[in-house]
Amino acid sequence: MSLDYTNSIPLHVQLKQKIEQNVYNGRYADKIPSERELMDEYYVNRSTVRQSIQQLVLEGVLVKKPGKGTFIAVSTINDWLGSLSSTSENMEKMGMTPGAKLITSQEIELFGRLKKVTKLEKAHHFKRIRFANDIHMGIERHYYPVALGKKLAQFNLDQETFYELLERELKVKTFQAEQEIRAGVSTASDSGLLHIPEGSSIMIAERKITDKNDGFVEFERAFYRADMYSFKIKLSRNSK
Repeated sequence: MSLDYTNSIPLHVQLKQKIEQNVYNGRYADKIPSERELMDEYYVNRSTVRQSIQQLVLEGVLVKKPGKGTFIAVSTINDWLGSLSSTSENMEKMGMTPGAKLITSQEIELFGRLKKVTKLEKAHHFKRIRFANDIHMGIERHYYPVALGKKLAQFNLDQETFYELLERELKVKTFQAEQEIRAGVSTASDSGLLHIPEGSSIMIAERKITDKNDGFVEFERAFYRADMYSFKIKLSRNSK
């Protein structure tokens, strides 16, 4: 497997991206191949391999263990419970570059649980793939009141975050949220979008947001790769 020698992107950057992709898609489970193995697989010299690995070590993706090799040390995206923040904000706090790709934007009729939770007959539904450093890490489905959703649909949702648009452009402020988190497994269609095997472990996060007057703003159902996303909470105990 060779890199693209005609590309303006330096070879060590291309190789870094390849190694990083193999880390996140599960090809490298615990440690990466040796320098010689990477040289033979990608037809590059030792200097290129070492530059790529060193950059990934600096970014916290890999860790070197003298005499043993280079191992995976991936930092997950931490979402602190109790703080209402967007996926993009959480990624940026971890030093990652957030990205998104809109794949659905349409008005739909609601049934069952969605109808009960939102108290809406119809909603504007958005579905986006979320990326962290160009790695597919989650699928987010958002449901808004139709009028609000139509306004959001006018913006470039591959580049904008919903929370910032609501606050900055639509003047919807002072959020409150109820969130539920549980474990699950990926479906065939979602696995294809996330580039993971069908049946892989995922984190399911559902969030209902209301405004200061308790008016419904948004319901989100998100599926995140379990190896790339974690939730944290600070606890305290008052000793007697």
